[in-house]
Amino acid sequence: MAAGTIRYWAAAKAAAGTAEEPYAATTLAEALDAARRRHPGELVRVLMRCSFLVDGDPVGTRRHETVRLAEGGTVEVLPPFAGG
Repeated sequence: MAAGTIRYWAAAKAAAGTAEEPYAATTLAEALDAARRRHPGELVRVLMRCSFLVDGDPVGTRRHETVRLAEGGTVEVLPPFAGG
């Protein structure tokens, strides 16, 4: 299990009520599931529309269960982008 930071931007930041928080997870799916448990309600809905960067790399259409997280890594939770 890796420990790192989730950074929330825009609507995700408002829904989580924080700009960032730590994660302890092996995959992006595990980190996001934990975030949903900590912040039920609006964040659950917002995460369905967000894009994600893991250590600066776009996740794109990869399944979140396949995206491994690194020790000391960063997950950026970004709003959807126009045209993207």
